[in-house]
Amino acid sequence: MRFDDDIFDFANFGKGQAPAEPEAAMASDEGADAADRAEAKRAHRRTKECTELSQRYEYRRAFSEVRMLEAMKYVPLQDGHTYNFITAGDVDSLSFLKVVLNQHDLDFMLCSTWCMAAEDILQIQQWWEAGRIKKFDMYMGEIFPGSYKIEWQMVKKFYAAHPDVGRAAIFKNHSKIYAGCNVADGFYFGIQTSANINTNPRTEQGSITVDKGIFDFYKDYFDGINSFEK
Repeated sequence: MRFDDDIFDFANFGKGQAPAEPEAAMASDEGADAADRAEAKRAHRRTKECTELSQRYEYRRAFSEVRMLEAMKYVPLQDGHTYNFITAGDVDSLSFLKVVLNQHDLDFMLCSTWCMAAEDILQIQQWWEAGRIKKFDMYMGEIFPGSYKIEWQMVKKFYAAHPDVGRAAIFKNHSKIYAGCNVADGFYFGIQTSANINTNPRTEQGSITVDKGIFDFYKDYFDGINSFEK
């Protein structure tokens, strides 16, 4: 990220906050400060091998799903990277999954949402039919069976006909998560968004993290969920 000097001017930052110290006092403190810094450096020196790479972060803005997909068209999703987005338009959480599917088919995926639209349920099922997603689990909020009756029937009907594909679970849920993998490609990811799986014109934020740790983190949690509904 670039900070232009004419926009962010730190020349006067901190001025006038404390009176100047006498020169003698400042000089007498220099030796102590140097010793403290040396000790701090020794104390924080690495004492074991580095076993985890730091995440690298990239940033994208999109005001429609089309612009979001276009922005990521030539950006390969790399292991150890997190891609952050701020959106304002026809972008829901499924849009982030489309970014992934543009580069990888998935052996497995889980999705978690408070609610979702019938069109989006159908889209996921069509990706399964096309072989883009082999297995998937779906987790919805407790309002879903009562407030989204048609959509809930679609989900139940699908899993009744295809029990080996995965499962659906209803619980006290307000999270918006995807996690998935393509084992042959060595590709594992997690998606975290503020958006549900239904399109709305509000500003939303989201991120795609390419990392096996985040995949395992979410899969382990959601595998342990017991559904209110059978």
